[in-house]
Amino acid sequence: MIKYIALYRKPADPDAFDEAYFASHLPVVDRTPGLLRTEVAKVADVYHPGFLGETEPHIVAEMYFESAEAMKTAFRSPEWQSAGANLTEIGGVELVAMFAAEVVQR
Repeated sequence: MIKYIALYRKPADPDAFDEAYFASHLPVVDRTPGLLRTEVAKVADVYHPGFLGETEPHIVAEMYFESAEAMKTAFRSPEWQSAGANLTEIGGVELVAMFAAEVVQR
């Protein structure tokens, strides 16, 4: 299993961003083929200030896929492209760092 992680820094207007993110962006993301589940968490505290430089984290979104190939296929879908366009519309592209991580079971 692999997950795609989006770490958003705190926007100038967190309430407006959250409203757009949860009402507009997540429903579009959830239509992505091959997406198994999405988890979103609001950052409650940062225990090592300065680790991320000046960045104050705000939201962490984790999107799970069966495999790296399934994720790559999903990224080519019209639904994922639509999610990217929506993220641009709500001002999230300037706020986000994204990366993939393989889930390691213990």
